[in-house]
Amino acid sequence: MAYTVDFKDVSTVGLESSPFADALAGLRANEARYFKNKYDHDFTVESASDAAATIEWVHRILEEERDIVIASRPLQATAFQVENIRMAYVFYESGLSVNVMYTVDGDAKRAVGFKLSDGMDIPAELVPRFKFARQKSKLAGTIRGSYFVIKNEY
Repeated sequence: MAYTVDFKDVSTVGLESSPFADALAGLRANEARYFKNKYDHDFTVESASDAAATIEWVHRILEEERDIVIASRPLQATAFQVENIRMAYVFYESGLSVNVMYTVDGDAKRAVGFKLSDGMDIPAELVPRFKFARQKSKLAGTIRGSYFVIKNEY
């Protein structure tokens, strides 16, 4: 069942099994606020079982680009397009969020982003390959993020 993320009243709906459910919900709400403010897009997520195609696309990019396999179980995902950018997000039980930004009319903006919920350790599959920058968020506390540029076509 689809859930429209409310960034004014942060909820852990669908994320309850994560040991970082509150922080992950704040991270998800932070993304929802960004897309609402920048693109007037309502950020809607589905359970992992209903978003298998999105999760497979994200996992394929991770594996083919950098030989990364996320060990944690996906809880929710979403895929949508704003302007000329195809977006996909997967939220994991470990507190990790992975997003893919993929321009559909050229390779100007094609990247994979990783965001860590406040308090979680960097997943073993991302150590030591990525350095994480810190960002403060009223909704999510301290977010640590990193990314890499996508080189191939997907």
